[in-house]
Amino acid sequence: MIEIIPAIDIIDGRCVRLSQGDYNALTVYDASPVDMVKRFVDHGFTRIHAVDLDGAKAGRPCNLSTLEKMAMASDDARIEWGGGIKTDTDMRDCVNAGCAYAVIGSVAAREPELFDKWLAENGPDMMVLGADLRDGKIAVSGWLGTTDISIDDIVERFLPGGLSQAIVTEISRDGMLQGPAFELYTRIQSKYPDVDFTVSGGISSLADVEKCAELGLRRVIVGKALYEGRVTLDELEKICG
Repeated sequence: MIEIIPAIDIIDGRCVRLSQGDYNALTVYDASPVDMVKRFVDHGFTRIHAVDLDGAKAGRPCNLSTLEKMAMASDDARIEWGGGIKTDTDMRDCVNAGCAYAVIGSVAAREPELFDKWLAENGPDMMVLGADLRDGKIAVSGWLGTTDISIDDIVERFLPGGLSQAIVTEISRDGMLQGPAFELYTRIQSKYPDVDFTVSGGISSLADVEKCAELGLRRVIVGKALYEGRVTLDELEKICG
């Protein structure tokens, strides 16, 4: 059964969505992150993906007070937090603020030894590789920078250290409501069965989520489609129920 993970992107403590990671293509939504956490948990979705977009751009966590409020919104909420976690202090601050899972992107690509250290210290159940792809290569620094590293390169780099979960975002699909890159996800999930890959970017409808489930994919993040009313929490709940 597929696990559905609703998403909350945050700028200045508010729920927003970007298109293709463009900070100039910004939509702000009325609901607060705390309200959204409560709503998601009420529908049975306890793992909640949250991105500190200010933090991703600044290179340091910027919305920790919001994380703390989100984590306290429900005893059942397990916040998956990413954006700007670059140092041991950043990691400690996020844990202290209540994150249950830490999503690490830029550090994994640029300072792999540090990610190795965090994997060893915090365990693979908490540490999530964040792999954001543009033209097949890992993007970093809030998608503002690029590398020559492929998804296969980075997964294989961390498998010996126990990597067990990764969120893979196809940037060209993110926020565009055009459907995810199904072939990419089925290929890597088949190639690396010991890693739980999360589909991220492009979910446009209930049919997209159902196709992910039919293909045997294990996790999927649903963001803009929810906020734009293209899929409802009630509909998603039925898939999981």
